[in-house]
Amino acid sequence: MPGAPDFVNGVARLEGAVDDPAHLLAALHAIEDRAGRQRPYPNAPRSLDLDLIDLDGLCRDGPDPILPHPRAHLRRFVLEPLRDVAPHWVHPGLGRTLASLIADLPPETMPPQPILS
Repeated sequence: MPGAPDFVNGVARLEGAVDDPAHLLAALHAIEDRAGRQRPYPNAPRSLDLDLIDLDGLCRDGPDPILPHPRAHLRRFVLEPLRDVAPHWVHPGLGRTLASLIADLPPETMPPQPILS
């Protein structure tokens, strides 16, 4: 997003059982809040953004969280780090491999970099 501060994306893999996806999402939001995350408007630049992408292949349209994350398959910044922790992941709703999802993404465009001499 033009004008947004630089940010780092990462992925963490959870091992173990989750009784209620909503409780896990609430715990992630609590971590964001303690880190000072502000939500002034939808899709505002974030100091910390913790998303739940997939939960053991669970597919659900609601209540929150919607699983798998409804836009994860469209985001290179989600899929490439996901490849580091789950290279054989298959999107549970689309039945597509991580590699095929990444291959179908448009090329990443980088802003012009200054030429240093």
